[in-house]
Amino acid sequence: MENFINWLNGIIWSPALIYLCLGAGLFYSIMTRFVQVRMFKEMIALMFNGTKSAEGISSFQAFVVALANRVGVGNIAGVAAAIGFGGPSAVFWMWVVAFLGASTAYVESTMAQIYKEKDPVTGQYRGGPAYYFEKGLGQKWYAIIFAISMVIACGLFLPGVQANGIISAVTRITGDGSPMNFFGIETGSLRVVVMSIVVLGLAAIIFGGIKRIARVAEFIVPFMALGYIILAILIMIMNLDKVPMVFSLIMSDILNPMAGLGAAIGWGVKRGVYSNEAGQGTGPHHAGAAEVQHPAQQGLVQAFSVYVDTLIVCSSTAFMILTMGTYNIQNEKTKEFILVNIDKSTEIGTPAFTQMALESTFGTFGNYFIAIAVFFFAFTTVMAYYYIAEVNIAYLTRHKDKAVQKLAMWLPKITVVLMVAYGSLNSAGYIWNLGDIGVGMTAWLNIVGILAMFFMAKPTLRALADYETQKKSGVTNYTFDPVKLGIKNATFWEERLKNK
Repeated sequence: MENFINWLNGIIWSPALIYLCLGAGLFYSIMTRFVQVRMFKEMIALMFNGTKSAEGISSFQAFVVALANRVGVGNIAGVAAAIGFGGPSAVFWMWVVAFLGASTAYVESTMAQIYKEKDPVTGQYRGGPAYYFEKGLGQKWYAIIFAISMVIACGLFLPGVQANGIISAVTRITGDGSPMNFFGIETGSLRVVVMSIVVLGLAAIIFGGIKRIARVAEFIVPFMALGYIILAILIMIMNLDKVPMVFSLIMSDILNPMAGLGAAIGWGVKRGVYSNEAGQGTGPHHAGAAEVQHPAQQGLVQAFSVYVDTLIVCSSTAFMILTMGTYNIQNEKTKEFILVNIDKSTEIGTPAFTQMALESTFGTFGNYFIAIAVFFFAFTTVMAYYYIAEVNIAYLTRHKDKAVQKLAMWLPKITVVLMVAYGSLNSAGYIWNLGDIGVGMTAWLNIVGILAMFFMAKPTLRALADYETQKKSGVTNYTFDPVKLGIKNATFWEERLKNK
């Protein structure tokens, strides 16, 4: 099974997907006239919009739930893997994919708002790629394939990565405990104890739906992200003389990468997309749940969340690791070490590099802080994964009887909890490869789909032009008239305008 997973991962994450992610970001940056730069101030202003309703969460809640989805183990263990297998210049390629990906995030999240619907069972807003592929692209079969792929990715493949990061961070402090056989898996007793705590806590939250998930994320994510960034800044201040060296190391490695150009770009883009999720199709689900006056508003908010995730949180991790030199570089295929700074037995792709960087500066406090940060980052990400799986189950069953719809909602709850348990107890490399398949599978479908939609209808460019026109005219209450803009099947907005 592990050999098959590795083989499939290699096919999905071929150079074609790497360049598709970069190319789509560049294309949309040009088409939107670099909206991620032009409207930066507007992004920040919109982020703190507190308007919400019984049907939708606020823009800030959508922002933090999306950030909960983006900020996870990928920001700590994922960055370590990018450096460990791609070298220092992989960080540069993470920056590139974040800058370009912010425009992709704007596009996919705006479309989620344009084509969102109200759930007939819960009354809450539902939106995402499945909805915009059916209504905007006009291809229901493609929407169904995407929805099924997203249920598999977020319900089965991705939760285990986050859970594995939690267990790795905690057991690096506590140890694995006494050896035991847990349902056929050879593991340690303490791993089982931590796994049980995570599973029980997760179940208590996800059974409360998006409102409870949003409230928990709204409380945890800003606090933990800010604390993490402050520690990274403290490390750089305490080692101010090394900061120019770190920049030099990253930039000089671009021209002559230690791990090879292919590895640097590949790992930088792969971990960048895994972390910030721009183009992957996950972010639009949270964007579609928000209460806004105009679809473009939530697109801009989600574009800003990409910046926060990669340019701030991921960069914090990279600077800590590179400043303290707590990393090795290894050829992923041959397993040959290119650079050895720490014990060769340290597993790449876990939070270990980051824990060692903080430990060397702050002692045991740093080790404990990373364990806590990973716990909360990963925990909130799994909550977001559950919600995404739920939205796609809701899409697949929305024309069925209400009894069937309610019964179907148990599927993502059960699978996510089981996969968290499974991912907690397996090796990091195997679980990360499963996660990469989930990311790659949905990224292929989403990016190809949104590019096709651009050439068919250009809904996001029309929405952006309409929003900018209203903003220039000084309106305080924005409106969105899809029919006037030539956007078809935006039924939610058509009905809202009619009811006004």
